[in-house]
Amino acid sequence: MSFLRVVSLDPLPILRSERLVLRVPALADHPEWASLRERSREYLEPWEPLWPDDDLSRPAFRRRIKRYLNEIHEGSTYPFLVFDGRNRQMLGGITLAQVRRGVTQTGTIGYWMGMPHAGRGHMTEAVAMVAGFAFDTLKLHRLEAACLPSNAASIRLLEKVGFSREGLARSYLCIAGAWRDHLLWGLVAGDPLSDGRRDPREARGR
Repeated sequence: MSFLRVVSLDPLPILRSERLVLRVPALADHPEWASLRERSREYLEPWEPLWPDDDLSRPAFRRRIKRYLNEIHEGSTYPFLVFDGRNRQMLGGITLAQVRRGVTQTGTIGYWMGMPHAGRGHMTEAVAMVAGFAFDTLKLHRLEAACLPSNAASIRLLEKVGFSREGLARSYLCIAGAWRDHLLWGLVAGDPLSDGRRDPREARGR
């Protein structure tokens, strides 16, 4: 893919585009991560599961990193923090999770963007980068995503990248303390894929 460069896979993946760097979280990221999440709390909480009381603490972040490393080793999850490639400022996070092999070859994408950086197209580009990594490097066949029907920004993002709306799942995830219906989205290897800044066929290198 023309807008994605996989810089490293051993031991942890690093993805780069013209303006973004995506890499696996490290313990040293905790202060900036916790600060961005706290500043974005009111913006993010309506769309996420309830935050544990200690969610932003360093011990909780350390446990998160340990779990991530185990899941990367298993090949089941690939978590990334999203950084501005120019000033290395943290923008948000994106995870390719629930990677299933065998006859499925499928993964699920989830993401969050810090409130100060929302609406600038960064997450659209990051989702396209992770999709390219999933298809071209991990050789997955299908990606899935879900969002609340009221989340207009996420709907626009998924449509821009090239996901197709496939249905509605009732009481799909417990969000903000309540079981909520979710729109289901799918993207299959070979579908037109865009970073939101160019024609899908051009972005796919066709």
